[in-house]
Amino acid sequence: MKIGIIGAGNIGGNLTRRLTALGHEVAVANSRGPETLAALAQETGATPVTVTEASRGAEIVVVSIPFKNVPDLPAGLFDGAAPGFAVIDTGNYYPRRRDGRIAGVEDEGLTESRWTERQLGHPVIKAFNGTYAQDLLDRHRPAGAADRIALPVAGDDEAAKKAVRDLIEELGFDTVDAGGLDDSWRQQPDTPVYGLREGVEGVTRALAEASPDRPEAFRG
Repeated sequence: MKIGIIGAGNIGGNLTRRLTALGHEVAVANSRGPETLAALAQETGATPVTVTEASRGAEIVVVSIPFKNVPDLPAGLFDGAAPGFAVIDTGNYYPRRRDGRIAGVEDEGLTESRWTERQLGHPVIKAFNGTYAQDLLDRHRPAGAADRIALPVAGDDEAAKKAVRDLIEELGFDTVDAGGLDDSWRQQPDTPVYGLREGVEGVTRALAEASPDRPEAFRG
């Protein structure tokens, strides 16, 4: 597939490494410009591009940037993407550590990915937000392996969700359907599933145990 990745930090960078290794055609962008991605491009064979070019022809677009920076993404971000493309949101809201107070989350009660979806103007699928970046490189396993980790995936667009789940399975992880985007609070920071390294049964149980009340440490 053609995959665009916006953000080359820990998650975006390691997804670039794994997806190129699997044979996908990856275009990767960051806020500092393609010239700063020369080393990653040389390592992986990915194509460094500007943010506005990352989605061109892409069947899946990964947005993996700090939460507070999502509204700063340029207009027309998805112009030229493939028909029916899916957007993966890997982000988390850290009001005290990094992002400051976001009214849509704090006052309107939006889930983090619903807020991100509104900023982007396109449906998103929430995935990888509670995954350790190094696990993408070290903990992938073949289907059926006893120690294969499962990742929760939330979203409203069933076709897009299936495309994302299939990609995660290809990356070497099982998936658990975590419901629609308004249910995605179940996998936000400081929930039982966040950072969990367990299989389908453990992830399913952790999602069920989550509380809709935002933890005090994650309020702005």
